[in-house]
Amino acid sequence: MSEHERRTEERSAQGPAAHKETGDDRARQHAAQENGAQVSTGIETAGVPDAAIPELVIISGMSGAGRSTAAKCLEDLGWFVVDNLPPALIPTMVELGARSQGNVARIAVVVDVRGRRFFDNLRESLADLEAKNVTRRIVFLESSDEALVRRFESVRRPHPLQGDGRIVDGIAAERELLRELRGDADLVIDTSSLNVHELRAKMDAQFAGEEEPELRATVMSFGFKYGLPVDADLVADMRFLPNPHWVPELRPYTGLNEEVAAYVFNQPGAKEFLDRYAELLRLIAAGYRREGKRYVTIAIGCTGGKHRSVAMSEKLAARLAAEGVETVVVHRDMGRE
Repeated sequence: MSEHERRTEERSAQGPAAHKETGDDRARQHAAQENGAQVSTGIETAGVPDAAIPELVIISGMSGAGRSTAAKCLEDLGWFVVDNLPPALIPTMVELGARSQGNVARIAVVVDVRGRRFFDNLRESLADLEAKNVTRRIVFLESSDEALVRRFESVRRPHPLQGDGRIVDGIAAERELLRELRGDADLVIDTSSLNVHELRAKMDAQFAGEEEPELRATVMSFGFKYGLPVDADLVADMRFLPNPHWVPELRPYTGLNEEVAAYVFNQPGAKEFLDRYAELLRLIAAGYRREGKRYVTIAIGCTGGKHRSVAMSEKLAARLAAEGVETVVVHRDMGRE
């Protein structure tokens, strides 16, 4: 019997299921090849203990907002990173990691509109992961239209969705496609005013720890005249307090200065606000933990983001840290005037 006849006889003995599996494998391989990814397929997680299922992070967001930088940061932290993977293959990637005997314990997948028609399968893949009890987090990179246009023009490349239109047309189309995914994100990072090093610092702050904390908080001061932070979960307004800007001897300094901070907290309502807002945050944090939300961005604003918001952000961050919440402080607009 020839080798070809022997293989034909073996396939016939295995029945239709074997032929169907082969067809599915080919379809998945074709999808991967068409989108530039190299991934093996066809492995099931049956019999694999839950502890062996790798941790999964999905990186997505606006083109030009820093997805590649975020992915490179996770790669430097020891994550297995796959760029431009068709969403339909994400469960397969997790299955492969589960079969690696712990060698691939953390997987990061970059998913974006470059996948075109494959991107439509993302919702189904997320539902599949949830059904398999896979721990997954979505990191969404956001940026303003102005910043994105500036970045595309600086590299003289078209937006992947602009077609025959303008860059702003592609950005608008992409925002609409990603609207639901942004709403599902566990962590939204606005990179409008961040450079590469600052973005890496934010990713390090969230993923570099040896143990996963219950809740991580970013306390951000900002100036209302420069716009609201788009990645803020909670916003508080400090403009009810007198502005140190109108005190000549305090004007040159920031809220990091002890005299400025003392001036702010000697005003009626400042200490009361800190106490009551910290109490409110304890209530909110407990709810976030129950809902599985691991990250929260608390924005504290004043007119220019220099005095009142900076002083309050520092005190609030210290209060959260004292209560066991891992906290990062960012002063978005300090020094901008």
